[in-house]
Amino acid sequence: MNIGEIARRAGVSRSTVSYALSGKRPVSTSTRRRIQDVIDELGYRPNAAARALKEGRTRTIGLVIPPAGNRLTHMQLDFVASVVDAAARVDLDVLLSPSGGDHDRSFERLVSESRVDGVILMEIRLEDPRVGRLHDAGLPFVGIGHTAGDQQMSWIDIDYAGLIQHCVRHLADLGHRRVALVTRSAELIAAGYGPARRAREGFVKALAERGLDGIEVPCGDDARSGQECMTALLRSHPDLTAVTTINEAALPGIQRALSDTGLEVPYDFSITGVAARTWAEDFSPPLTAADVPALEMGEKAVSLLVGRITAPDTPPQHILLAPPVSLRSSTAAAPTGRQARINGAAR
Repeated sequence: MNIGEIARRAGVSRSTVSYALSGKRPVSTSTRRRIQDVIDELGYRPNAAARALKEGRTRTIGLVIPPAGNRLTHMQLDFVASVVDAAARVDLDVLLSPSGGDHDRSFERLVSESRVDGVILMEIRLEDPRVGRLHDAGLPFVGIGHTAGDQQMSWIDIDYAGLIQHCVRHLADLGHRRVALVTRSAELIAAGYGPARRAREGFVKALAERGLDGIEVPCGDDARSGQECMTALLRSHPDLTAVTTINEAALPGIQRALSDTGLEVPYDFSITGVAARTWAEDFSPPLTAADVPALEMGEKAVSLLVGRITAPDTPPQHILLAPPVSLRSSTAAAPTGRQARINGAAR
């Protein structure tokens, strides 16, 4: 079934049917109703590709994800799922494109070959050449994270500095005097990964504010790296009693290293950080954490991007989210001296 058949049955021209479907020109209420009755009778659905061709749009958005070799965290998976769901609700498809390392060609094709109407860009660096490339191409985009100085891009971010500061304050209130920040991989930090830099700022500020000793350590984004990192920390800093982290993927390994050393969370050692809510609740014991609203972020990102696509001249929007720290079961009062740790090892 095509527009010509609808026009014949409704007694109007093909162009009138086209205008009624696209809304590009006014059509009288009675004529629109007559056309709609025929459409309903025939069960007609406009061909999406043909409609997109007429509108000059693909009705597809690009979601630029971390390199394919990296396993996405629970937080990132929740975000991706939310973007796909939110896009579907407004009749948009989502094209996933890895970026970084060997995947730079994939990103370039996404930008240069008119495959998408706009882009959601994950894992923003403080100095991110992808942002400049999207600006130069005139392609609407939204960042999940923000660069050091570009105010011309719309973005959504988490207040990592403030959240890590709150986590350290919570540990200080429990009597912990020496804490560690387990951050992301050394490669990401060297590349200027925004959340890692901002988490450090909050960590340093909280240490100074509460007079604590602190250690910051990079860690790969997987359980094995988390275990190795935590084992090394306990060996080099035996008086360490707590850790805070933005590295969700490393947390199972951190927990395993503590268990292997005979330390029980939270009685002998406390863990807190920034993580997806569902993941924090399922952690054992449930993780005291700033719960990242990944689902909400996905919905907001799609909404912002649709706004940039339909009204590109509107001012960019900046959304900084600061979810509260949910107190669960992975933090407790600091153990009283080395004897408590020995008792913990014997338990």
